[in-house]
Amino acid sequence: MRFARPELLHLLWIAAILLPLFAILVSRSTDRARLELVGSDLLPKLARGFSPARRRVKGVLQIVSLLLVLFALAGPRVGSREITMRRRGIDLLIAMDTSLSMMARDIPPSRLQKAKREVVALLDRLEGDRVGLVAFAGDAFLQCPLTLDYGAARMFLEVLDENSVSRPGTNLGGAIRKALDAFGEEEDKYKAIILVTDGEDLSGAGLGAAQEAARRGIRIFTIGVGAEEGEPIPLPADDTGGGGYKKDRSGEIVMTALDAETLERIALETGGEFHRATTGELELDRIYDTLAGLEEREVASRSFTQYEERFQFPLGLALLLLLIDFALPERVRTRRDWEGRFA
Repeated sequence: MRFARPELLHLLWIAAILLPLFAILVSRSTDRARLELVGSDLLPKLARGFSPARRRVKGVLQIVSLLLVLFALAGPRVGSREITMRRRGIDLLIAMDTSLSMMARDIPPSRLQKAKREVVALLDRLEGDRVGLVAFAGDAFLQCPLTLDYGAARMFLEVLDENSVSRPGTNLGGAIRKALDAFGEEEDKYKAIILVTDGEDLSGAGLGAAQEAARRGIRIFTIGVGAEEGEPIPLPADDTGGGGYKKDRSGEIVMTALDAETLERIALETGGEFHRATTGELELDRIYDTLAGLEEREVASRSFTQYEERFQFPLGLALLLLLIDFALPERVRTRRDWEGRFA
């Protein structure tokens, strides 16, 4: 037998000792009070029919019922069964652009904050899929390995900012290859990459990495964040320039624009899809519907023993004893109760 709350068993044996002592003290105190109130001569006449044996029985019923309630609260478990839980899904790596261009405010409050909201909304839609997170700018690193713990993935996502990757730039090829490495050597048909970026591939290696992903059968879905008209890149207030906007060597303000063409080519190369980030986030519904149609595999299998709860039996017995106690009077009817009433 096992117990859900074994610590309550300590109260059980303490109560088994204290409750009888308490009942004896109360009984003796009550007897003394009755004797002092009416006297030894009148008490037998007033207490005619009173049964000390029944009072003891009622006390025992009350004590045993309370002990049974404590026993039920401890959560007795008798018997068990083996349960195996299986989860099916895909492995999904999300590559998040944290380069300085993602600080542009053409999508308020900034491209990066919008991208993070997109990823959080996607995590809310996932169920049974392992998810990982890659942060990239001029270089890429695995921020969160593949996991079924979406809460942990959100925590890793929350701390991402423009300083997460020290090397400046936007290296789409490095991001894709880092995601491919994070998948490992397992079968590739259950895997996909989501690339969230403004698409300015300064390294020019994005398409080559996409071709490598296509050879492995891994689809890439790209989400473009930003406007194609161009937007200046704000600098942090504590930057050496004292805030303002990023400028090139000639002193001209650098403009950053969404490179939709590159992102679309990367997606098409792998059989994936390109979507622009929108306010209504309809693109996430389309991506999720496509991901739901991918072939899934068993990503988690866990066996555990489930014990059968048996608190109902001691609790039911305790209620029965209380009903018996309620129905059992302390007085017994005798023939002397009727003497003189019809004379």
